[in-house]
Amino acid sequence: MRCYPLRCLCDLMSFASKSERLNKSPFNSTRDSSYDPAYFARLFALEERHFWFRSRTHVISTLARQLTQHLTPGYRVLEVGCGTGNVLHSLEQTCMRGIVVGLEFFWEGLQCARQRTNCFLVQGDVHSLPFRTSFELIGLFDVLEHLRDDQQVLDNLHILLAPKGALLLTVPAHPFLWSYFDEASHHVRRYKRTELENKIARAGFEIEYLTPYMASIFPLVWLKRRLLVRRYRQTCAGDTARASDLTASELRVTPVLNGLLSFLLTQECRLIARRGHLPIGTSLLAIARKQ
Repeated sequence: MRCYPLRCLCDLMSFASKSERLNKSPFNSTRDSSYDPAYFARLFALEERHFWFRSRTHVISTLARQLTQHLTPGYRVLEVGCGTGNVLHSLEQTCMRGIVVGLEFFWEGLQCARQRTNCFLVQGDVHSLPFRTSFELIGLFDVLEHLRDDQQVLDNLHILLAPKGALLLTVPAHPFLWSYFDEASHHVRRYKRTELENKIARAGFEIEYLTPYMASIFPLVWLKRRLLVRRYRQTCAGDTARASDLTASELRVTPVLNGLLSFLLTQECRLIARRGHLPIGTSLLAIARKQ
Protein backbone atom coordinates (compact mmCIF):
# COMPACT_ATOMS: atom_id res chain seq x y z
CA MET A 1 0.00 0.00 0.00
CA ARG A 2 1.23 3.49 -0.87
CA CYS A 3 1.01 6.09 1.89
CA TYR A 4 1.13 9.82 1.11
CA PRO A 5 0.98 12.97 3.22
CA LEU A 6 -2.68 13.95 3.68
CA ARG A 7 -2.12 17.57 2.65
CA CYS A 8 -0.45 16.48 -0.57
CA LEU A 9 -3.35 14.19 -1.42
CA CYS A 10 -5.90 16.90 -0.71
CA ASP A 11 -4.10 19.38 -2.95
CA LEU A 12 -3.99 16.93 -5.84
CA MET A 13 -7.30 15.15 -5.40
CA SER A 14 -9.26 18.37 -5.82
CA PHE A 15 -7.89 18.69 -9.31
CA ALA A 16 -8.26 14.99 -10.10
CA SER A 17 -11.91 15.15 -9.08
CA LYS A 18 -12.38 18.20 -11.24
CA SER A 19 -10.88 16.46 -14.26
CA GLU A 20 -13.20 13.48 -13.81
CA ARG A 21 -16.22 15.79 -13.88
CA LEU A 22 -15.16 17.52 -17.06
CA ASN A 23 -17.03 15.03 -19.23
CA LYS A 24 -20.07 17.18 -18.47
CA SER A 25 -18.47 20.48 -19.46
CA PRO A 26 -15.05 20.01 -21.11
CA PHE A 27 -12.83 22.85 -22.30
CA ASN A 28 -13.59 24.13 -25.77
CA SER A 29 -10.31 22.62 -26.96
CA THR A 30 -11.29 22.79 -30.63
CA ARG A 31 -10.21 26.45 -30.64
CA ASP A 32 -6.63 25.59 -29.72
CA SER A 33 -4.35 25.24 -32.76
CA SER A 34 -1.36 23.67 -30.99
CA TYR A 35 -2.52 20.15 -31.81
CA ASP A 36 -5.18 18.25 -33.75
CA PRO A 37 -7.20 16.14 -31.26
CA ALA A 38 -8.08 13.73 -34.07
CA TYR A 39 -4.54 12.32 -33.78
CA PHE A 40 -5.06 10.97 -30.27
CA ALA A 41 -7.04 7.92 -31.40
CA ARG A 42 -4.45 7.10 -34.09
CA LEU A 43 -1.57 7.38 -31.65
CA PHE A 44 -3.38 5.34 -29.02
CA ALA A 45 -3.62 2.47 -31.51
CA LEU A 46 0.09 2.35 -32.38
CA GLU A 47 2.23 3.86 -29.60
CA GLU A 48 2.82 0.61 -27.75
CA ARG A 49 4.12 -1.06 -30.94
CA HIS A 50 5.91 1.68 -32.91
CA PHE A 51 9.69 1.78 -32.43
CA TRP A 52 9.86 5.58 -31.98
CA PHE A 53 7.35 5.75 -29.15
CA ARG A 54 8.62 2.59 -27.46
CA SER A 55 12.21 3.82 -27.53
CA ARG A 56 11.33 7.28 -26.27
CA THR A 57 9.31 5.81 -23.41
CA HIS A 58 12.23 3.52 -22.50
CA VAL A 59 14.64 6.47 -22.33
CA ILE A 60 12.22 8.59 -20.30
CA SER A 61 11.51 5.79 -17.83
CA THR A 62 15.20 5.07 -17.37
CA LEU A 63 16.01 8.70 -16.56
CA ALA A 64 12.90 9.18 -14.41
CA ARG A 65 13.97 6.19 -12.30
CA GLN A 66 17.40 7.75 -11.79
CA LEU A 67 15.93 11.14 -10.93
CA THR A 68 13.50 9.80 -8.33
CA GLN A 69 15.32 6.86 -6.76
CA HIS A 70 16.61 8.85 -3.79
CA LEU A 71 13.50 10.97 -3.20
CA THR A 72 11.35 10.59 -0.09
CA PRO A 73 8.22 8.45 -0.72
CA GLY A 74 5.26 10.61 -1.62
CA TYR A 75 7.24 12.79 -4.05
CA ARG A 76 5.24 14.35 -6.85
CA VAL A 77 5.68 13.82 -10.60
CA LEU A 78 3.84 15.79 -13.28
CA GLU A 79 3.69 15.08 -17.00
CA VAL A 80 2.61 18.18 -18.91
CA GLY A 81 0.80 17.35 -22.13
CA CYS A 82 0.32 13.69 -21.24
CA GLY A 83 -1.77 13.02 -24.35
CA THR A 84 -2.95 9.42 -24.60
CA GLY A 85 -1.18 8.40 -21.39
CA ASN A 86 1.46 6.21 -23.03
CA VAL A 87 4.42 7.78 -21.20
CA LEU A 88 2.28 8.50 -18.14
CA HIS A 89 1.55 4.79 -17.73
CA SER A 90 5.29 4.09 -17.78
CA LEU A 91 5.95 6.85 -15.24
CA GLU A 92 3.26 5.38 -13.00
CA GLN A 93 5.11 2.05 -13.02
CA THR A 94 8.55 3.64 -12.65
CA CYS A 95 7.64 6.09 -9.87
CA MET A 96 5.63 3.74 -7.66
CA ARG A 97 6.72 5.48 -4.44
CA GLY A 98 5.47 8.82 -5.72
CA ILE A 99 2.28 10.53 -6.84
CA VAL A 100 2.08 10.79 -10.63
CA VAL A 101 -0.19 13.36 -12.27
CA GLY A 102 -1.02 13.90 -15.93
CA LEU A 103 -1.98 17.34 -17.26
CA GLU A 104 -3.59 17.61 -20.70
CA PHE A 105 -5.45 20.43 -22.43
CA PHE A 106 -7.47 18.22 -24.76
CA TRP A 107 -10.32 16.15 -23.39
CA GLU A 108 -9.83 13.60 -26.20
CA GLY A 109 -6.34 12.87 -24.89
CA LEU A 110 -7.57 12.43 -21.32
CA GLN A 111 -10.19 9.94 -22.47
CA CYS A 112 -7.43 7.80 -23.98
CA ALA A 113 -5.15 8.26 -20.96
CA ARG A 114 -7.84 7.04 -18.56
CA GLN A 115 -7.86 3.70 -20.40
CA ARG A 116 -4.14 3.26 -19.70
CA THR A 117 -3.51 4.60 -16.24
CA ASN A 118 -4.96 5.11 -12.78
CA CYS A 119 -2.97 8.32 -12.27
CA PHE A 120 -4.55 11.61 -11.33
CA LEU A 121 -5.63 13.26 -14.60
CA VAL A 122 -6.18 17.00 -14.83
CA GLN A 123 -7.54 18.96 -17.76
CA GLY A 124 -5.72 22.25 -17.76
CA ASP A 125 -3.59 24.79 -19.58
CA VAL A 126 0.17 24.99 -19.17
CA HIS A 127 -0.13 28.78 -19.42
CA SER A 128 -2.28 28.83 -16.29
CA LEU A 129 -1.28 25.82 -14.24
CA PRO A 130 -4.03 24.67 -11.83
CA PHE A 131 -1.88 23.39 -8.97
CA ARG A 132 -1.39 24.61 -5.41
CA THR A 133 1.54 22.28 -4.77
CA SER A 134 5.01 21.89 -6.26
CA PHE A 135 6.51 18.86 -8.03
CA GLU A 136 9.88 17.16 -7.64
CA LEU A 137 9.90 16.01 -11.28
CA ILE A 138 8.15 17.55 -14.27
CA GLY A 139 8.14 15.89 -17.68
CA LEU A 140 7.52 17.72 -20.95
CA PHE A 141 7.84 15.27 -23.83
CA ASP A 142 7.54 16.64 -27.37
CA VAL A 143 5.15 19.36 -26.25
CA LEU A 144 7.21 22.56 -26.20
CA GLU A 145 7.53 22.70 -30.00
CA HIS A 146 3.73 23.05 -30.27
CA LEU A 147 3.63 26.24 -28.19
CA ARG A 148 4.41 29.67 -29.60
CA ASP A 149 5.32 31.16 -26.23
CA ASP A 150 7.72 28.42 -25.20
CA GLN A 151 9.74 30.76 -22.97
CA GLN A 152 6.68 31.57 -20.88
CA VAL A 153 5.93 27.86 -20.51
CA LEU A 154 9.46 27.16 -19.25
CA ASP A 155 9.15 30.10 -16.85
CA ASN A 156 5.86 28.67 -15.51
CA LEU A 157 7.35 25.21 -15.01
CA HIS A 158 10.32 26.66 -13.15
CA ILE A 159 7.91 28.25 -10.68
CA LEU A 160 6.01 24.96 -10.29
CA LEU A 161 9.11 22.87 -9.57
CA ALA A 162 10.17 22.22 -6.00
CA PRO A 163 13.67 23.45 -5.03
CA LYS A 164 16.27 21.04 -6.47
CA GLY A 165 13.49 19.57 -8.61
CA ALA A 166 14.19 18.35 -12.14
CA LEU A 167 12.65 19.14 -15.50
CA LEU A 168 12.97 16.30 -18.01
CA LEU A 169 12.08 17.25 -21.57
CA THR A 170 12.36 16.18 -25.19
CA VAL A 171 11.90 18.23 -28.36
CA PRO A 172 12.46 17.68 -32.09
CA ALA A 173 15.88 18.84 -33.29
CA HIS A 174 17.27 20.68 -36.30
CA PRO A 175 15.23 23.24 -38.24
CA PHE A 176 16.68 21.81 -41.47
CA LEU A 177 14.61 18.66 -40.83
CA TRP A 178 11.38 20.70 -40.99
CA SER A 179 8.85 18.94 -43.21
CA TYR A 180 5.24 17.94 -43.85
CA PHE A 181 5.52 15.92 -40.63
CA ASP A 182 5.97 19.08 -38.58
CA GLU A 183 3.14 20.84 -40.41
CA ALA A 184 0.74 17.95 -39.86
CA SER A 185 1.81 17.75 -36.20
CA HIS A 186 1.13 21.48 -35.67
CA HIS A 187 4.73 22.17 -34.70
CA VAL A 188 5.82 25.79 -34.40
CA ARG A 189 9.53 25.01 -34.51
CA ARG A 190 12.30 22.44 -34.35
CA TYR A 191 15.12 23.36 -31.98
CA LYS A 192 18.77 24.05 -32.41
CA ARG A 193 20.75 22.88 -29.41
CA THR A 194 21.90 26.40 -28.53
CA GLU A 195 18.34 27.73 -28.74
CA LEU A 196 17.08 25.14 -26.29
CA GLU A 197 20.01 25.69 -23.94
CA ASN A 198 19.46 29.44 -23.92
CA LYS A 199 15.72 29.23 -23.28
CA ILE A 200 16.14 26.72 -20.45
CA ALA A 201 18.82 28.89 -18.83
CA ARG A 202 16.75 32.06 -19.30
CA ALA A 203 13.94 30.44 -17.30
CA GLY A 204 16.33 30.04 -14.37
CA PHE A 205 17.24 26.37 -14.74
CA GLU A 206 20.69 24.87 -14.50
CA ILE A 207 21.23 22.33 -17.26
CA GLU A 208 22.40 19.02 -15.83
CA TYR A 209 22.41 17.00 -19.04
CA LEU A 210 21.60 17.68 -22.69
CA THR A 211 22.16 15.46 -25.68
CA PRO A 212 20.81 14.73 -29.14
CA TYR A 213 19.12 11.34 -29.33
CA MET A 214 17.39 9.15 -31.91
CA ALA A 215 20.77 9.08 -33.66
CA SER A 216 20.12 5.68 -35.24
CA ILE A 217 17.27 7.00 -37.35
CA PHE A 218 18.89 10.32 -38.28
CA PRO A 219 20.21 9.18 -41.71
CA LEU A 220 16.84 7.66 -42.66
CA VAL A 221 14.88 10.71 -41.54
CA TRP A 222 17.27 13.12 -43.23
CA LEU A 223 17.14 11.24 -46.53
CA LYS A 224 13.39 10.69 -46.56
CA ARG A 225 12.59 14.26 -45.57
CA ARG A 226 15.03 15.61 -48.16
CA LEU A 227 13.46 13.60 -50.98
CA LEU A 228 9.82 13.92 -50.02
CA VAL A 229 9.95 17.53 -48.86
CA ARG A 230 11.25 18.65 -52.23
CA ARG A 231 8.40 16.82 -53.98
CA TYR A 232 5.88 18.09 -51.42
CA ARG A 233 6.92 21.71 -51.88
CA GLN A 234 6.76 21.40 -55.65
CA THR A 235 3.36 19.73 -55.88
CA CYS A 236 1.28 20.24 -52.75
CA ALA A 237 2.82 22.80 -50.38
CA GLY A 238 0.22 23.91 -47.87
CA ASP A 239 -2.03 20.92 -48.56
CA THR A 240 -2.82 19.79 -45.00
CA ALA A 241 -4.56 16.61 -46.15
CA ARG A 242 -1.48 15.55 -48.13
CA ALA A 243 0.79 16.42 -45.19
CA SER A 244 -1.38 14.23 -42.94
CA ASP A 245 -1.22 11.34 -45.41
CA LEU A 246 2.58 11.50 -45.61
CA THR A 247 2.80 11.67 -41.83
CA ALA A 248 0.50 8.66 -41.46
CA SER A 249 2.77 6.68 -43.78
CA GLU A 250 5.73 7.35 -41.45
CA LEU A 251 3.76 6.08 -38.48
CA ARG A 252 2.95 2.70 -39.97
CA VAL A 253 4.45 -0.23 -38.09
CA THR A 254 6.58 -2.30 -40.50
CA PRO A 255 7.51 -5.46 -38.53
CA VAL A 256 11.12 -6.14 -39.63
CA LEU A 257 12.19 -2.49 -39.81
CA ASN A 258 10.35 -1.73 -36.58
CA GLY A 259 12.26 -4.49 -34.76
CA LEU A 260 15.63 -3.42 -36.17
CA LEU A 261 15.21 0.23 -35.26
CA SER A 262 13.92 -0.70 -31.80
CA PHE A 263 17.10 -2.71 -31.23
CA LEU A 264 19.37 0.12 -32.38
CA LEU A 265 17.60 2.71 -30.25
CA THR A 266 17.82 0.42 -27.22
CA GLN A 267 21.61 0.67 -27.50
CA GLU A 268 21.28 4.46 -27.43
CA CYS A 269 19.25 4.20 -24.26
CA ARG A 270 22.11 2.39 -22.54
CA LEU A 271 24.46 5.22 -23.42
CA ILE A 272 21.99 7.87 -22.26
CA ALA A 273 21.49 5.99 -18.97
CA ARG A 274 25.21 6.58 -18.35
CA ARG A 275 24.71 10.25 -19.34
CA GLY A 276 26.72 9.77 -22.49
CA HIS A 277 26.41 12.24 -25.35
CA LEU A 278 25.40 11.33 -28.89
CA PRO A 279 26.85 13.33 -31.80
CA ILE A 280 23.62 13.60 -33.79
CA GLY A 281 19.92 12.85 -33.45
CA THR A 282 16.49 13.84 -34.69
CA SER A 283 15.54 14.93 -31.15
CA LEU A 284 17.06 16.68 -28.15
CA LEU A 285 16.77 15.48 -24.57
CA ALA A 286 17.50 17.62 -21.53
CA ILE A 287 17.52 17.43 -17.73
CA ALA A 288 17.47 20.79 -15.97
CA ARG A 289 17.42 21.61 -12.26
CA LYS A 290 15.80 24.35 -10.24
CA GLN A 291 18.53 25.61 -7.92
